[in-house]
Amino acid sequence: MKLQTQRWIDRWLGQLLCAVVSLWVRLLASKKAEPKLSDTPAHILIILLSEMGSVVLAGPMFAALRQRYPSATLHVLQLKKNQEVSLLLGLARPEHLHALNDSSGLALLGDIWRVSRSLRRLPLDAVIDCELFSRISALMSYLSGAPLRVGFTPHTQEGLYRGSFINRAIPYNPYQHISKQFLSLADALASTSTPRNKTAAIRELPTDTDLSVSFSAGELQQYRSKMLADFPSLSGRKTVLLYAGGGILPERAWPASHYAELATGLCHAGHCVGLIGLREDAALAAALQTQTGSDFCVNLTGYTRSIRELLMLFHGADLLITNDGGPGHFASLTPIPTMVFFGPETGRLYGPLGPRAQVLESGLACSPCLSAYNHRETFCDGDNQCLRRIAPAPVLAQALATLNQSGGAA
Repeated sequence: MKLQTQRWIDRWLGQLLCAVVSLWVRLLASKKAEPKLSDTPAHILIILLSEMGSVVLAGPMFAALRQRYPSATLHVLQLKKNQEVSLLLGLARPEHLHALNDSSGLALLGDIWRVSRSLRRLPLDAVIDCELFSRISALMSYLSGAPLRVGFTPHTQEGLYRGSFINRAIPYNPYQHISKQFLSLADALASTSTPRNKTAAIRELPTDTDLSVSFSAGELQQYRSKMLADFPSLSGRKTVLLYAGGGILPERAWPASHYAELATGLCHAGHCVGLIGLREDAALAAALQTQTGSDFCVNLTGYTRSIRELLMLFHGADLLITNDGGPGHFASLTPIPTMVFFGPETGRLYGPLGPRAQVLESGLACSPCLSAYNHRETFCDGDNQCLRRIAPAPVLAQALATLNQSGGAA
């Protein structure tokens, strides 16, 4: 199903259904006591329907939940296409991962019915909805049957209606990094002072994702040897990986001409460049490779067949330069230094965690333009000056300085 179609359904049908459920819950409220979470809950559901990078940013929240409720079974509800990351990171056991297939309307409706019945049979003690203002996730929190429902509320903000049936609601804060806000959702489980959540702990921005993927030295060496056999020009030089694709939001991409200039400068400085991405990014990578005109610029789009292979690729490279998206967050699970372009969205809210990530922003007055308040629909006309004004020359200088600090060739 197309993204715009999903947004239209969520905006109009979603609001109507949220209003109906809110009225139903209000009618039943007088007959039910205020729900409270026991000290030893059995089952907690976390709803994470967003892009795969959000799963990494939610790592500290999962760690906090496991520390606070060690006997609880954590369940995760995601879109089917995003489940690979949760399996790899071990966020929950495979049988506790629940999926919604959004490839078509009928498939989605069928999965909503199936998953809701499965969750109600557990039963759940609580659900945490990590989505900002998605109505389908709010409705799924109610359909799950959990008596305690935690999620974000717009409070008095207009145009972001999600109903009034989230009974542990906290205001979305556009001034705090999303990882801190995920932690505030975990805090709200035990709070009785929401939506203000005055009893919540004071937390600093997490310095680590609290997530990891284990690789043996032999596994990494075997993958590295295979890559050098497939691309001999990468041998003996430091390797810089570039992700020039924009994914589902092309306005997040630094201009291709800037990437070409950057790649050319890196090759002239004696380094190798690997152009990464999905198979649909192959044409862009081929054009960049042609513009660079160097044998030390190779096309790696589609080369990694899984997120695990992508992480092994990161382990064997020296620097990643990427547009805002999943690769920058996955890189925080590996030792590779990362430079990430932000513009339509901001690193202050969505930047990768950890000390190895550098955020590149221009600070243009209209940036960021994508937010929960406009359903991530930019008013930009495609001329994304917030990224175009980040010139290639200073990025190249910063990249070379980072490479000089990282020791010998890989």
